Amino acid sequence: MIVTGSHYGTEQASSAYLFANALIEKGHKIAQVFFYRDGVTNANKLVSPASDEFNLPKAWLAFAKEHRIPLQVCVAAALRRGIIDEQQAKEQGIDGANLASEFELSGLGSLAQTMLTCSRVVQF
Repeated sequence: MIVTGSHYGTEQASSAYLFANALIEKGHKIAQVFFYRDGVTNANKLVSPASDEFNLPKAWLAFAKEHRIPLQVCVAAALRRGIIDEQQAKEQGIDGANLASEFELSGLGSLAQTMLTCSRVVQF
């Protein structure tokens, strides 16, 4: 599954989340969720919506933990949008990181490898 939509402002990421849950409920397996383009904003641990709003990044974290599904984030797209992990922060001399715990920075090669072993790829 590829998510290219931002955590807020479009329905792409929330539709992907609902679809992923429906797949699991029906007994399907998800090899990974790959966040690309503006979809990388779903990995920002500093997102803090109002208390009456759905916290989509937090929901992705719970989903990944519960179902043991890797959440991969395109490193190039993430860095362009200010999403950074501890290692990248050190390498670039930036104080602090904001990549949420269950998300992992990776390249398009990771996506390509996974696509070789899957029967379907769905993009949101």
